[in-house]
Amino acid sequence: MVRIRLRRVGSRHQPSFRIVVTDRESPRDGRFLEVIGHYNPRTQPATVDLDEARLYHWLQHGAQPSDSMGQILRSVGSWARWERFKGGEALDGLLTEAGSSPAAPDPRTSRIAASAAHPSKKARSKAAAPEVTPESGTPEN
Repeated sequence: MVRIRLRRVGSRHQPSFRIVVTDRESPRDGRFLEVIGHYNPRTQPATVDLDEARLYHWLQHGAQPSDSMGQILRSVGSWARWERFKGGEALDGLLTEAGSSPAAPDPRTSRIAASAAHPSKKARSKAAAPEVTPESGTPEN
């Protein structure tokens, strides 16, 4: 069986991944059939660069995405476009839509969403501390 999965590249503690089409039995960083994209989880938000035409080609020929790859495809909207393609929508329209629409930031990896939901201890203390004016030297409320 052919799988679409992630292949780890990058140095220690700095992972980035290639999105590859490979045989199910080959090792994680072993032999592969084709590289169809890149995934970098270290950026804010995570960066996904994917050749959707090749993705649809392999999915048409029976390739199955891994669990982690399925989550990535759903987060960038490729899986919904694949479902529409299976339903009979034209490939050209889907590819232009994929190229024109930037990927929505993933709330789990977006620094803005994370900082608003859980402010740091320093930010909480700064917000709670009263402001001191230089003239009087006393806190204003």
